[in-house]
Amino acid sequence: MSFLAARRRHPAAIVLVLLLGLVVTGGLYTALAPKDAKAATATADDVKAGKDLFLANCASCHGTNANGTAAGPSLVGVGAAAVDFQVGTGRMPLTQPGVQAQRNKVTMDATETKQLAAYVASLGPGPAVPATEYTNGNGNIAKGGELFRVNCAMCHNFAGSGGALTRGKFAPSLRNIEGKHIYEAMLTGPQSMPVFNDTNLSPQDKNDVIAYLHNVDNEANAGGHNLGNLGPVSEGMFAWTIGIGLLIGAAVWLGRKAA
Repeated sequence: MSFLAARRRHPAAIVLVLLLGLVVTGGLYTALAPKDAKAATATADDVKAGKDLFLANCASCHGTNANGTAAGPSLVGVGAAAVDFQVGTGRMPLTQPGVQAQRNKVTMDATETKQLAAYVASLGPGPAVPATEYTNGNGNIAKGGELFRVNCAMCHNFAGSGGALTRGKFAPSLRNIEGKHIYEAMLTGPQSMPVFNDTNLSPQDKNDVIAYLHNVDNEANAGGHNLGNLGPVSEGMFAWTIGIGLLIGAAVWLGRKAA
């Protein structure tokens, strides 16, 4: 103790204390930080094949080095999950410019999508394609519904039917969407959607949301036409155009019959 006490005012003491603090903090973060729901890593052959696919299908907009151009953003650091979502839902490669890329026919098969994602992932660290255990929809439906209503319903509607946004954009329908793509959308924040990383919503939370949406897909209608679950605007429009129209027609018919 006398040895330490004699050197506690040494000029290097504060530096050593700071270094020790950084080492302890880094170690604790590594041990306790939330782990990503990552799938298996890609091979070097996947990266090479993905680069060829990129140059043939994507470089015209994103640049030969994926650094972006006036026609498309940089893909450095977006991760494999963003590529898997965009290509796996047919949004990319983009067929024509527009306000928002829409879900379309998928042009690359699963192997090509994996290879392209591997190449983009090699350009810089980013979210990985999630593991199946977090995208199978075997989560807590009630909790998922609560999370969805708090974080998603204001844009996607309470039943995931989608809705209009500003400047011609829209929140797409989430009905009958593969769990992996729902997870990837939350993880990467495509278009106008915010990013829900694993600090905001844990992998299990995301799986709970997927469970809720899949339950909505399979939920039986209690009766009557649901009008797409689009809410009071569509229901009010139906009431005015169809309901009141039928009442007016009935009144005219009864008036003529009485005459």
